[in-house]
Amino acid sequence: MATASPMASQLKSSFTSPVTRALLSPKGLSASPLRLLPSRRRSSFTIKAIQPEKPTFQVIQPINGDPFIGSLETPVTSSPLIAWYLSNLPAYRTAVSPLLRGIEVGLAHGFLLVGPFVKTGPLRNTPYAGGAGSLAAAGLVVILSICLTMYGVASFNEGEPSIAPSLTLTGRKKEPDQLLTADGWSKFSGGFFFGGISGVIWAYFLLYVLDLPYYFK
Repeated sequence: MATASPMASQLKSSFTSPVTRALLSPKGLSASPLRLLPSRRRSSFTIKAIQPEKPTFQVIQPINGDPFIGSLETPVTSSPLIAWYLSNLPAYRTAVSPLLRGIEVGLAHGFLLVGPFVKTGPLRNTPYAGGAGSLAAAGLVVILSICLTMYGVASFNEGEPSIAPSLTLTGRKKEPDQLLTADGWSKFSGGFFFGGISGVIWAYFLLYVLDLPYYFK
């Protein structure tokens, strides 16, 4: 009787091993005595629906949504009350002539400049405080008038049209402001000088001629 070769015996022993029988079994590894359980890695994917971005309210944004204008719109500057106040200031009241606008601005400045010079000047504790403060305020009005004249000479050319825009932010046509011309600015500067000196004289008259503070003591 012939004996099996060493290779045949090795193959027979490999087919009779528990792992091999489990792999060849139709039930898989569960039928094997070793019960080898392979590890399984589960990967979970979360699918989120793409939702459209909700519109957000910006507190500060460019005027009319145009960033090329170079100005910002805030709750303060865009409120109707602030817009009404700014449009009634002399500098923006285009329906009034530049001369009258200069007089109005000069009156306010000249009248208010007397008080600080009188109360904080070097002669505030002397009988000459009123006169010295009024002269100092008048000198400041003269200096400001000269500065306005220099600005007009450097910024505007005689005979050229107004450099103010002829369109509003909404696209409505308007007449350019005549203040931004050489002639209009010279009238504004002259009105400022006249109004400023008049405001200084009126403040001195109320304080030291009529002695108005005496009636409020």
